[in-house]
Amino acid sequence: MIRIEGLTKHFKKVQALKGIDLHVMEGELFAYLGPNGSGKTTTIRILTGLSKPTSGDAYLHGFHILRETLQAKRQCGLVPQSINLDHELTVYENLNIHGKLFQMPRRVRSERIEEMLHYVDIADRRSTPIKHLSGGMKRRVMIARALMHAPKILFLDEPTVGLDPKIRRRIWSLVKKIQQNGSTIFLTTHYIEEAEFLAQRVAFLDEGRIIALDKPQNLMDRLGKWAVDKIVEGEMETTYHASREGANAHILRQVGSLSVRRVNLEDVFISVTGKKVQP
Repeated sequence: MIRIEGLTKHFKKVQALKGIDLHVMEGELFAYLGPNGSGKTTTIRILTGLSKPTSGDAYLHGFHILRETLQAKRQCGLVPQSINLDHELTVYENLNIHGKLFQMPRRVRSERIEEMLHYVDIADRRSTPIKHLSGGMKRRVMIARALMHAPKILFLDEPTVGLDPKIRRRIWSLVKKIQQNGSTIFLTTHYIEEAEFLAQRVAFLDEGRIIALDKPQNLMDRLGKWAVDKIVEGEMETTYHASREGANAHILRQVGSLSVRRVNLEDVFISVTGKKVQP
């Protein structure tokens, strides 16, 4: 559904992307992770037609993003990091404008708005100006807007940034629901547990290159099953072990306060990038 071949992007003296090759399958929920400045948002901007690559090719549902720009754009919906709704207009009016931009006939547009309002559970707020909604509700409106023209691919760029854990999990449920209805989802996030819970495959991007790509569990298994954390001079040191017995044996040989836990995807992130997550 998404095919990227040798994609590069230069900004004056900065090379944001250094030859990205990536295929995302139809119906897949794919997470694209990396530290700040690694090139995640640059990739999405190129794929959605908001920026041009320096070199390389990319296709959305078979349409080339440069040679068949309009057709490619029609294949995707975008939920960006920032809230870019019209705050003076109501929920209904924001969705209606989006439908008009995609030249949806009035009756089709009206029916689709009603469907989307119920789909993201904000039908009771249809007449509410955006400025009076909570952060979580605004995110749901943005998802509804991105789905208005029934795109085959949904790009989610940090869709839960700034939301409290309870609202984040509600958005997670909505994202899973969208995927189960057949959409292909391309997700970027700094909440690593979000990718671990949602994604079927994960790519780690660092300094413009993909440095790891696999199923979350496979990536975690490469480190080990169990992690032992120890504070040394104010810094966390972590060792990884194939078994709980091995982890316990390691603890017995150490001095100080240690804790044992399951390996998670954040461990993989730190291991492959050498950097901590910065939400």
